[in-house]
Amino acid sequence: MPIRQLPEPLINRIAAGEVVERPASVVKELVENAIDAGARRVLVTTAHGGKSLIRVEDDGCGMNEADLALSVERHATSKLDSDALDDIRTLGFRGEALASIGSVSELRISSRPADAESGFTLTVSNGRKRPPMLLAMNRGTSIEVRDLFAQVPARQKFLKSDRAEANAITDVLRRLAMANPAVHFRIEGSDRSGLDWPAVDGDGALATRLSQVMGGEFVDNAVPLAMARHGVVLAGMAGLPTFTRANSLNQYVFVNGRSVRDKLLTGAVRAAYADYVFRDRFPVIALYLSIDPGEVDVNVHPAKAELRFRDTGAVRGAVIRGIGEALHAAGFKASNTVAEDILDAFHAPASEAGPIAAETSSTRFGLAEPATPFQYATELTQRSYAPSLAELSLPSARVEPVGDALPDDTHPLGTARAQIFENYIIAQNAEGLLLVDQHAAHERLVYERFKAQLASGPVASQAQLIPVIVELPEDDCERLEDVAQTLERLGLYLERFGPRAIAVRETPALLGRADIEGLVRDIADQLAEWGSTSAVSDRLEAIIARMACHGSVRSGRRLRVDEMNALLRDMEATPHSGQCIHGRPTYVELSQRDIERLFGRSR
Repeated sequence: MPIRQLPEPLINRIAAGEVVERPASVVKELVENAIDAGARRVLVTTAHGGKSLIRVEDDGCGMNEADLALSVERHATSKLDSDALDDIRTLGFRGEALASIGSVSELRISSRPADAESGFTLTVSNGRKRPPMLLAMNRGTSIEVRDLFAQVPARQKFLKSDRAEANAITDVLRRLAMANPAVHFRIEGSDRSGLDWPAVDGDGALATRLSQVMGGEFVDNAVPLAMARHGVVLAGMAGLPTFTRANSLNQYVFVNGRSVRDKLLTGAVRAAYADYVFRDRFPVIALYLSIDPGEVDVNVHPAKAELRFRDTGAVRGAVIRGIGEALHAAGFKASNTVAEDILDAFHAPASEAGPIAAETSSTRFGLAEPATPFQYATELTQRSYAPSLAELSLPSARVEPVGDALPDDTHPLGTARAQIFENYIIAQNAEGLLLVDQHAAHERLVYERFKAQLASGPVASQAQLIPVIVELPEDDCERLEDVAQTLERLGLYLERFGPRAIAVRETPALLGRADIEGLVRDIADQLAEWGSTSAVSDRLEAIIARMACHGSVRSGRRLRVDEMNALLRDMEATPHSGQCIHGRPTYVELSQRDIERLFGRSR
């Protein structure tokens, strides 16, 4: 087959396949153009998920007749002052968007500059252009896209449902609104509920916009990010480690005002939270990076969704360091959603609507379901429902009072009042009640001390009066013997003791009287799981976490009053103590108002 030059309409359709993937892609390109034009208000209207109608109206600088005619030509752009592609300071620059959209839809563009008495309108019908015509209109630009892919059925059949496409458009606009707090965004249409995000300026503008878009709950459970390192300026808000989601959809990353999905940055966020979040949970974060445009290539992907950094190590290090410092500054703070979960777990013994639901009371105490509320009330007066302690079978539900001391207003975690189930400390501060998991809290404290000692040198150890002999399979013994020198940095000194045993001669001083045999077996299991001992030095934190678990106060241990208060004071002085090393909260705080809600005293 001979080589031939492709016709212009076909070239535009091929370009459209790269730029215009779905209705949300169209919205992204048009709104980015509005923002680059200096718009302070943007109105987006859609119908049928953007398939039949997309309209974007803005109050930007507008276009005159000549610019309007040129705007729908391929590779025509107002966003490059020169041919330098290494200094991109706008959201769009390729000059393909309008030409591509016009090749697969009915496109109408109307625009008027501020200094003109009237505007012009231009239409492009599936690649066929018409000359501009005069139009009376307000300043700005209005772009209307109808019947997207109507003439390209092969593309149209791959579109999703109207609701799914409408949600995709909302997600695009959400990201653009988060990146541009000074712009007022409105979204409306027959296929959606309207959204209105007013412009915000001044101090706290970013937090206000994030509250508008992501919800006030995120802002209440996040810490601010602010750092400059290696030419990277970092800003935004990072959710607390106990404020997580089941997927990464609530992780937003922006580079120079552009929303991106970059593997390097996603991996850096994951690494920054590695110490604090469950492996199957994802932190919520809004991360903004500013970097010299010459240090980042935004021309990697047709839709500009991916980036390439000149110094990947510096960018990754800045993100990890910035998030780490922000979480460190949060100290022992835990998200308030934990308290909400606790409140939701409580069930009142009766509802306002009348009798308790079938399972809650009558079924629980072996009653047949009453026929009427009156019959229910009669049965309550005729029978006694006071089971004995033996019938309740609560073996550890023993509360030990710890004195009458009033809560200390100077201590955020308050004063210990009792210990229940031999694992939970009840404390009271000036605001309300706290329930502390003694094992999880002490586990975090030991872990942080381990890391601090390791950072300054080998971990201090204490010799065993009699070496602890641990019998293990020969393979496990060999793995432990291979990493013995590395484990010495953590204060654990062991050596081979025959073909199927390990002798432990010194243990980390931080562990105290820990279960040494269980610890060695757990480390051996980890080594077997990793499959190679060569990576142990890179995974010291995983081993430290295992040691901290074995060296912490165990569940079931009765604590004295001074021990409980000492644990609370240590938590207040230790960063990240609001969650254990597995990502679970170490304490729950219930305010006085929360407690009153349990008894129906407030609403």
